[in-house]
Amino acid sequence: MIQDISLGLLESYKEKINSYDEVIDQSGKVKPYWKELFDTLEAIGLEELELRNEEIIKKLKENGVTYNVYGTAQESNRAWKLDIIPFLIHETEWETIERGLKQRAHLLDLILKDLYGPQTLVKNAIIPAELVFDNSGFLLPCFDIIQKHNKQLLNYAVDLARGPDGKMWLLDNRTQAISGPGYALENRIVMSKILPELNQKTYRNRLSPYFNQLQQTVDTIGDKTNENPNVVFLTPGPGNETYFEHVYLSSYLGYTLVQGNDLVVRDGFVWLKSIDQLERVDVIIKRLDDEWCDPLELRRDSLLGVAGLLQVIRLGNVTVLNPPGTSILENYGLMAFMQNACKFLLKEPLLINSIATWWCGHNKELNYVLANLSKLIIKKTNRKQGFKSIYARLLDKEQLEDLKKLILASPKDFVAQEEVSLSTTPSFINGSIEPRYASIRAYLVADGDDYKVMQGGLTRSSAVKDKFEISNQVGGISKDTWIITDHPTEYHEKNVERKNTNNQLKNSLTSRNAENLFWLGRLCERTMALRSFLKIILNRLNENVVKHGNKQPEFLVVLLKTLTHLTQTYPGFVGKEIKPGETYDNEAIFEKPLIELLLLINDATKVGSVAYNLQSLLNTINQVSEKWNLDTRRIINLLEESHYIIKNTKSDNINAVNHALDKLHIRLFSFYGNIYETLPRDNGFYLMEAGKTVERILSLVSIFRSTFNYKKEDDEEALLMEAILENHHLLAQYRNIYKSHLSLKAVINMVFLEKNLTYTLAFLLDTLTHYLSKLPKTNEPNRLSIAEKSALKASTIIKLIDADILIQVEETTQFRPELDKTLSDVFDCISNVSNNLSSLYFNHSIMQHSILDTLENMDTDEI
Repeated sequence: MIQDISLGLLESYKEKINSYDEVIDQSGKVKPYWKELFDTLEAIGLEELELRNEEIIKKLKENGVTYNVYGTAQESNRAWKLDIIPFLIHETEWETIERGLKQRAHLLDLILKDLYGPQTLVKNAIIPAELVFDNSGFLLPCFDIIQKHNKQLLNYAVDLARGPDGKMWLLDNRTQAISGPGYALENRIVMSKILPELNQKTYRNRLSPYFNQLQQTVDTIGDKTNENPNVVFLTPGPGNETYFEHVYLSSYLGYTLVQGNDLVVRDGFVWLKSIDQLERVDVIIKRLDDEWCDPLELRRDSLLGVAGLLQVIRLGNVTVLNPPGTSILENYGLMAFMQNACKFLLKEPLLINSIATWWCGHNKELNYVLANLSKLIIKKTNRKQGFKSIYARLLDKEQLEDLKKLILASPKDFVAQEEVSLSTTPSFINGSIEPRYASIRAYLVADGDDYKVMQGGLTRSSAVKDKFEISNQVGGISKDTWIITDHPTEYHEKNVERKNTNNQLKNSLTSRNAENLFWLGRLCERTMALRSFLKIILNRLNENVVKHGNKQPEFLVVLLKTLTHLTQTYPGFVGKEIKPGETYDNEAIFEKPLIELLLLINDATKVGSVAYNLQSLLNTINQVSEKWNLDTRRIINLLEESHYIIKNTKSDNINAVNHALDKLHIRLFSFYGNIYETLPRDNGFYLMEAGKTVERILSLVSIFRSTFNYKKEDDEEALLMEAILENHHLLAQYRNIYKSHLSLKAVINMVFLEKNLTYTLAFLLDTLTHYLSKLPKTNEPNRLSIAEKSALKASTIIKLIDADILIQVEETTQFRPELDKTLSDVFDCISNVSNNLSSLYFNHSIMQHSILDTLENMDTDEI
């Protein structure tokens, strides 16, 4: 019955095919495994598929799967796109492809070692010298770098598509910073959860052997004297297009995610800057383009790499996967000479054809290209120049002439490739199944003297009909890639024995992550504190409009000025300074305070506003993405939604603003509560809590000092005390303890000295002291650190206070000098705690300069 029904969906799809399609074999029949897939899709139904597709979109968003898009007006993370229909290849065909991929990997490894070694390929004119030495991918400083294991090309990716002969053709090589295996794994996990029906009739090979082999390879290429090599995953940072994958893979593989400034070269080794100590690094998995790796010898303006890295590789004291210099293998021009190179080095022909390629540096090939230009695709050999491929058939006569002139101006810089019709594959587009062009990115990792191929890959298809635009940067859609087998397969993982397993449980906290976690605590508390104080003011302001009209009572004026001091958004409600120590009040701003208040809420460009603080918090959260579990990621998505709503809420809709602030409050507490419950109690946690406590103390001190440093009328001061106690969640406790009217002396005694209430200075200072004591001592373990000394000084000041003295006022000015000085001293001490932590744990960078700058006698750049 299902078979008869499925003919409708299959026939409908077949009618849309206008070129070679993956569903159809060379005899024109539907491939059996595709027929089984269509049977299942038909049983599910298009309407249900649309619902499942929406589930996939939601799941990917919840998991934080993104792809950063360059060159857009908005610096946004584009949601990862996953087609609900997988890409299928049978294992019998894949075995043939595997042999060709392994051969190509062996060949490129030999070419790499030759070009940076004896250069026999150039000497024997197998590869033109200009194609190598004039290309930015050939890095002369890497000439004498040969890592001590057999394979230099340890990791390799290749883009494939089915050509008009029905066989897979090689489109491109990826060697220097290989992206995609993490996305392929996430695609598989999501598809398994959302569409389990597809597994019922179809067997497929697993992806895990590839990742297990990657771990084994990494373990074997490290320092042979170290049973547990220290492995780091080097990322350019959150701005990189595939940063999600860097976070995802480093976590999945169990390696420390680092940026260039987390590493430093000393004494011929690479060291990881953790807050405990410098830790020697044995292996670097590099997701950084080659030229950015070492500002000393390569690109001197790089802030992404590690100064001195090349020298450490030369000494054999670190292994990089893949080492700098492999970018030469991505040269499009080399594809024209692969057949000859294969015969020269391996004594055999290529098993996988490349797209026909002509290098314009030879007259014969140049003449052919110019004569057939309208049928070709033009590319530059130097892909670093950002030259977009030109499809010459789309050009008019004048544009073709301009292109010819461009090529003739420097023929050696250009290659031409044949434009062929590649295969299409079923894709779920706008609720129906449509044919779209697609290509597969296959992945290989060194396995001793051989290579292991991932049993799958990252397939990307075009969202646009009849266009081969599969790049994620232009909106390509990814697919789960299945290597179909006729029988279920079992995979038994091979584990590398580790003698010292205790070290594997240790997760180094880099100085950069330590600083980010500290500021995460501060920014989370800062945003929550500002939101709470704004709500106090908005509520009082609403009550005042009803009772007094536009004229603000003294207590509300004081609260508004305190808000400006808290946010440091001067002049604000404080006013401009006329003479030192003198200001004037801008009456207009108090008549319509909502204008300034709303700017403090939704103006993301105003430093100190809710929107600005929340954006800073989200940026910091992104810097430590590897710390978050799925539940935390979902809450982060909600915080991003709140940020968008707050920025875009109309200023005249105060109810909407209030609602947005309330929702933000709940989400911030959910975020903080989730990470508080899930983060391990390690140095990162202690620093985050220290940051939160520092910010809470500074906020309390700033608000209390600004509010009570001058005496007000008794009624006004009572209203201020009530507002401040409410803001710090102490009003109910005050009434419970003192059971009397509000007095500043009692308020001071409670807010400053009560040890059992979480928002009092005594409790907060004791809490801060506790977290600081948990942090590693850098010099003398039995003595207080400079941060602990600053906290102790602040705690001592508070514990020695006399409320009777603090509330005393000067008769002429009504100023409370002792209260102001005490709080000023505490503020300075706690500010010093933050500065002390920075000098103790965060600032471990050293100045290193490019030798190129030195040679050219130029000003040096800070690395």
